[in-house]
Amino acid sequence: MSDSQNDSDDVVQVMDSDDIRRALTRIAHEVVEKNHGAQNIVLVGILTRGAPLAERLSKLLFQIENIPVPVGKLDIGLYRDDYGTSRSPISLAPSDIPVDITGKTIVLVDEVMFTGRTVRAAIAALLDMGRPANIQLAVLLDRGHRELPIRADFVGKNLPTSRNEYIQVRLKEIDGEDRVVIRKAKGDAQ
Repeated sequence: MSDSQNDSDDVVQVMDSDDIRRALTRIAHEVVEKNHGAQNIVLVGILTRGAPLAERLSKLLFQIENIPVPVGKLDIGLYRDDYGTSRSPISLAPSDIPVDITGKTIVLVDEVMFTGRTVRAAIAALLDMGRPANIQLAVLLDRGHRELPIRADFVGKNLPTSRNEYIQVRLKEIDGEDRVVIRKAKGDAQ
């Protein structure tokens, strides 16, 4: 969606910056609880918006545990199951994981979980880089509609949606603001 579009009746804000901050803080505490601390954890953000969320989680984990948690970013473009069949070109960005992931607990971070296909691609990409001890998944939003048997370990907000709705996550690092809105597809406004 372009920034020139005005919010209208078909747009509903579901999270503001405070909601996003609280959700990430809760996720950080859950990560610490599940893993009995932050040792041996590597956060890996799925590009594009998972990367800044992973950076924010790393800062929160440091505040909680006083342990620096490495952060990487992962491009899954070549691992997508529609690679080469999509009509729109897939843009690729370099993945950058600053540590060896073998034997580590990887927490994959993404903004929205939908069908599960992005996570499947991310897991395949990670396994080409090493053999982690385990992989966990943290998402800001889970909107349902899974097509693969994949679930998130840590969820900021469950947001049931219809397939004709579009979730737009805006993050200050990329978009200049923090907020989440739902947009109905054109022609579906009630």
